[in-house]
Amino acid sequence: MSGDDCLTGIRVLDLTQFEAGPSCTEALAWLGAEVVKVENPAGGDPGRAINPPPGADAHYFLQYNANKKSITLDLKSENGLALLQRLAARADVFIENFAPGAIERLGLGPAAIRAINPAIIYAQVKGFGTGSPFERNLAFDMIAQACGGTMSITGEPEGPPLKPGPTLGDTGTGMLLAISILAALYRRTRTGAGEHLEVAMQDAMFQYIRGALATQTRTGAPPRRAGAGSVLARNPPMGIYPCKGGGPNDYVYVYTSRANPEHWRRLLAVIGREDLLDDSRYATSAARAEHESEVNEMVAAWTRAHDKHEAMRIIGAAGIPAGAVLDTAELLHDPTFAARGIVQTIDHPTIGAYRMPAWPVRFSGRPPPVRPAPLLGEHTEAVLADWLGLAAAAND
Repeated sequence: MSGDDCLTGIRVLDLTQFEAGPSCTEALAWLGAEVVKVENPAGGDPGRAINPPPGADAHYFLQYNANKKSITLDLKSENGLALLQRLAARADVFIENFAPGAIERLGLGPAAIRAINPAIIYAQVKGFGTGSPFERNLAFDMIAQACGGTMSITGEPEGPPLKPGPTLGDTGTGMLLAISILAALYRRTRTGAGEHLEVAMQDAMFQYIRGALATQTRTGAPPRRAGAGSVLARNPPMGIYPCKGGGPNDYVYVYTSRANPEHWRRLLAVIGREDLLDDSRYATSAARAEHESEVNEMVAAWTRAHDKHEAMRIIGAAGIPAGAVLDTAELLHDPTFAARGIVQTIDHPTIGAYRMPAWPVRFSGRPPPVRPAPLLGEHTEAVLADWLGLAAAAND
């Protein structure tokens, strides 16, 4: 069992672009759905043109559109619109993330498509939810993170808010929608009923800041930014410490949990400061918080003498949570990720060989295999023939 047969027979019409929608449909494609990306003949998904190599699609596009097919339809022409409606009649899932109101102006809104195919799962990604005062506004990842709370809890305590590096607003939203599509499909097997799903990127961010919301509820005030610490509680030492080498990512994260006082005692043994085991200045979480800078400096004095991998090994082996700060190059070229199938090498017809992450869940020991993202319109003839029984010239 490879995982890429779980959704065999499920047909997805994918009218999404950039990342939030494509990350959702890519997950479905990795799990075996036939995802047909419907693109404008004049350039296709704008993500194809984000810093592309000469004469090829952008690596950005390749990352979010693996395992899909591509067809081109001019949805502003009568023929293109009619073909899409016929395809929708045979689809299981229809998903779009156009600007607010755009899909309805094309005559392809949820009411129109569900009238054609009542059993379809019609899914939409928007920046702001229906009923929000901003529901007509455009949004990208960083807008969702600003308006959804994630920026407010990211950064140094006395500094400005920062945008988290991961695209929680885009891919984070896409994953929530993918799970919801799977749930709707499962229910349909029992009831035969379709569904209209809508997720707003702003709303989705609440799922990723629930710890901060717990702090808000407990204290009655929005949590302060905690830098490399936690918005839930302070428990020094917990943070990023410099390691030997001095490079931009030569750091290790060390975490001592409030729930396990032994972490601190074990760490003192690791760094050779057993003399402080009974020192009242450091014996409790509250006391260490009062002497946080001193605690951090004694840990940093030890980590500076070790490279980040060695620091992680030694501290982790002592039963203390620790993690080296690994950059994208280190992760992408880590042979253990390739051996486990978490990173796979893809052979693209114009880009050539490139590495990319696979779906991280392993089925019977291996993630589903990754196939390259499609060229623009690569599968138009094959899809129209397979789905609609049309000859090659039907899209002219």
